[in-house]
Amino acid sequence: MSSLMKLRAVDVRFGAVTALSDINLKVAAGQRLALIGANGSGKSTLLRVLNGLVKPSSGSVLRDSSMRQAMMFQRPHMLRASALANVALAQWLRGVPWNKAREQAVLALGRVGLGELAFRNARTLSTGQQQRLALARAWSLKPDALLLDEPTANLDPHAKREVESLMAEFAQAGMTLVFASHNLGQVKRLATRVIYLEQGRILADLPVREFFNGPALAQTSREAELFVKGEMA
Repeated sequence: MSSLMKLRAVDVRFGAVTALSDINLKVAAGQRLALIGANGSGKSTLLRVLNGLVKPSSGSVLRDSSMRQAMMFQRPHMLRASALANVALAQWLRGVPWNKAREQAVLALGRVGLGELAFRNARTLSTGQQQRLALARAWSLKPDALLLDEPTANLDPHAKREVESLMAEFAQAGMTLVFASHNLGQVKRLATRVIYLEQGRILADLPVREFFNGPALAQTSREAELFVKGEMA
């Protein structure tokens, strides 16, 4: 598989706080990579480094020059406008003429099952609908890699299933997924590879089956074993 992104000896510091330390990571095309760890372990910061929103304090980030990427945040921002306009604007900002952007937005909303709500104010949609709208907005950009920060946090079970189903469909179509999650059942269902972070460091980087079923977890750290047992309880 071709490499889309590489991080080499990446450190991120915010003043006296070290958020990431000596991160070495390669993301290959077609992978479904889950970032897990306790709050404050560095998952969100790592996603933002991959996306280019946060610059490393040291180290390097290499990206395939032809790669297109999009990011979906845990609480995606919705403009005070229709669902259609929220998606079309993402296209327009990439240089797509407005009429064409609207056409693409209609397709994207249909793709996530929100076609009938195209002209509803996005801020009046339910939390689950807003997450699907954010996915439509990201999908409309036709990214090679989609980065997601806790994409189903605070959603009810039905909305979680809808978002997970869309993520799985995107992956089946060849999109690379990198997502942070506390839901280890979700990680088992969606990921092919697991990165376990602790205090800004990568302590495990394993195929999903080896991470959950092999002896490597207990060898990673006592904290990792307790984290997984606690989250799966």
